[in-house]
Amino acid sequence: MVDIRAATGDRSDLVSAMYISALAAFGGSAFGAVSTILSGWFGRRRRLRERHHARSFSKRERLYRSFIEEASRLYADALVNDRAEIPQLVGFYTLVGRMRILSSNEVVQAAERTGHLIIEAYLSPNRSFVDLPKFIEEMDPLRDFGEACRRELMNFPAR
Repeated sequence: MVDIRAATGDRSDLVSAMYISALAAFGGSAFGAVSTILSGWFGRRRRLRERHHARSFSKRERLYRSFIEEASRLYADALVNDRAEIPQLVGFYTLVGRMRILSSNEVVQAAERTGHLIIEAYLSPNRSFVDLPKFIEEMDPLRDFGEACRRELMNFPAR
């Protein structure tokens, strides 16, 4: 005779084994799906951070280039003129204001010193080519600014 309990117990073990393997398959699939989603999310976040870093770096470069061009033009004008054009100086100080938002204190202070040198050049007597050897050291009012910018951009955190 067949033992009913033994036959039912075997079937119960078989059903339990089927559930366990089905749950394991589902768990593996769920883990794979979650890991794929998380991997994609972290990868996208990293790319966005890198893109932001590159934009921030190039924004500073453009700002510094504009400042150097404007300061050079104003300094050259200040050497041969004793009358400053206020709108030009306002444009110059607009660039300094933008630097206060984006740049380090060292760069901002160097930009402000450059502004003071330009104003002093407007207030000093006009220069001619004959005067060049006397003030050759003053000819590069942007040296400190350029060095401060280079240090900042070299130390800009890489992402």
